[in-house]
Amino acid sequence: MSNITASMVKDLRDKTGAGMMDCKNALTENNGDMEASIDWLRKKGISKAAKKAGRAAAEGLVGVAVDANTGVLLEVNAETDFVAKNDEFKTFVKDASKLALSQGGDMEKLLAHPMGSSTVQQTLTELVAKIGENMSVRRAAALSVNPGVVAAYVHNAASPELGNIGVLVGLKSTADKDKLSALAKQLAMHVAAAAPLALTREHLDKAVIEREYNVQKDIALQSGKPEAVVEKMMEGRMRKYYEEVVLMQQVYMLDGETPIAKLIEKASKDLGAPVEIEGFVRFKVGEGIEKVDSDFADEVAQMAGTR
Repeated sequence: MSNITASMVKDLRDKTGAGMMDCKNALTENNGDMEASIDWLRKKGISKAAKKAGRAAAEGLVGVAVDANTGVLLEVNAETDFVAKNDEFKTFVKDASKLALSQGGDMEKLLAHPMGSSTVQQTLTELVAKIGENMSVRRAAALSVNPGVVAAYVHNAASPELGNIGVLVGLKSTADKDKLSALAKQLAMHVAAAAPLALTREHLDKAVIEREYNVQKDIALQSGKPEAVVEKMMEGRMRKYYEEVVLMQQVYMLDGETPIAKLIEKASKDLGAPVEIEGFVRFKVGEGIEKVDSDFADEVAQMAGTR
């Protein structure tokens, strides 16, 4: 049996929101396998974590830069929220995002690109030494469409180009660019709130679908119904899942009733030209990064019965 450490318990707790003892039990039952433990908690009805296993845990900013039909997202992490609000840090993220746009979102090229009298990487190193806190350029992604537009949306904005969540949406169409841009911006706001995993069902990772199917089937079998009945139930259960995680099947958050697919269909008619979502990118600061909580030692001690 695997040795279940306090950090493993904390990691599972952060990912599921379940209690400390439930997380310890889950890890013990599954020999320390994190993904299996997440599924175990879901099947027990202790956790409802499904499409997002990682809680945003690190500080920093997502920067966006857009030029006509091309856009880029850049995440730069810091250790504390205090540094994320620092003007020098914000300026660095903003400037680096513009350079990332010129480099097509290529991280290697970005870090080696000139910035002032040095490079992006060297500038960041100097900023780390000056502020006294670790920072890193974590990831970048670019999105282009032709013909059409790319629009961006920043949530919890520290400035128009910086925030906690950044989204790009690309619309492919020959329709009026101003009207396309307005629609793309609204869709980007939807993506920020709804956090879809994929554009269409076909874009979803087959392993993700299989895992969800197995979890949902196990939950359904607990009702005591015959397996033949459960198999029929699965169509509805998976349809609901797709409506939650597939962008084209989600309900538009800004009106609460129109499926995105219908929204695009209507836009094509209204704008007088076919409109297609070419793609989207969504970054949330700190996704999947573990951050040490100041009270975690106390919780572990309480779990162990020493306090």
